[in-house]
Amino acid sequence: MAALFLLSFTLPAVGADHKPVLEASPALLKLLSIAEIKPGEVAESLNLSARVELDQARVARIGASVTGRITEINAMLGQAVKKGERLALLNSTELGKAQSDYLKAASQVNLRRITVKRAERLLESGVIAEAEFQERQGVLTEADVDLRAASDQLRVMGMSEADLQRLDKQRSIHSFSPVTASIDGVVIERNVAIGQVVQPADALYTVADLSQLWLVAEIPEQQAHWARQGDQALAEVPALPGQEVSGKLIYVADMVDSDTRTVTVRMALSNPQRLFKPQMLATLKISKPGSQTLIVPSQAVVRENDRDFVFVQTAAARFELRPVRLGREEAQKRPLLEGLKAGEKIVIGGAFHLNNERLRGTLE
Repeated sequence: MAALFLLSFTLPAVGADHKPVLEASPALLKLLSIAEIKPGEVAESLNLSARVELDQARVARIGASVTGRITEINAMLGQAVKKGERLALLNSTELGKAQSDYLKAASQVNLRRITVKRAERLLESGVIAEAEFQERQGVLTEADVDLRAASDQLRVMGMSEADLQRLDKQRSIHSFSPVTASIDGVVIERNVAIGQVVQPADALYTVADLSQLWLVAEIPEQQAHWARQGDQALAEVPALPGQEVSGKLIYVADMVDSDTRTVTVRMALSNPQRLFKPQMLATLKISKPGSQTLIVPSQAVVRENDRDFVFVQTAAARFELRPVRLGREEAQKRPLLEGLKAGEKIVIGGAFHLNNERLRGTLE
């Protein structure tokens, strides 16, 4: 079969690039689509591997306020709880002793107050001296200090003002202490069993508000300039086809991780129906506002020797293979940085066929 085109080369000027010029046959022209280079909008974007994580501002790790033995469990894994709801109950000899110390301190205060009132009457009658009266006042002050210390200790152990009032009124020791939820949420961890002895430092429950999560990604150090707090982002979770969500970056780390050489970014992820689960994998796409520039369709680009080329129409059936410098691909379009002018016509369909004929022609 005869060749579809004749291959010839123009002689370049001194210092100019070598630009092959191709003469296409009518048969080959029918396979080509040609269009003018025009300005268009290209929105830059960066795709990152991401994962769904808990919003740490909506997570509470809950423990006992005193040392004691678990006697009752009221919340199970996956259970929804309200703030203040009892999760477990423990019996604490430590709490009982602290209540006993409080009652003793309260009794001492009452006794010293009576003593001071009696001394005040004796002072007015001249039976005792001023110095003795002041001494008895000093003892009352010390008793008040001991009572405040005892009440503060009970508050640290988890007793409320209502509990203290009950203790003052009933004057009976209640050594049971509840473990209560500090936020509304779902129990996602439970590390407690009946009969277990627990310390205040032990994390017995973890409760999380799952209605709002984080989408976390790591940006390579070289591309850290890409992300700014407030940038628009789009997320896709492969485990939930069709569940595409948009949002904004709420956090961009100020430091590079020394081990991974990446910068952490986060997007807030609304989760009212709890479809998204922590540790799900996702793709995070960060977008920049579009800008007007000359656009080259991706299918028009010929890649050779790590360089980009396009076929420019210089006459009805004549094409020049011209090197170009292009930006990052977005939606099958690449912004033109260098090599073409507005209004020039290029091959946007069939460049593959034209290039194959060019290569075949160079071998013949």
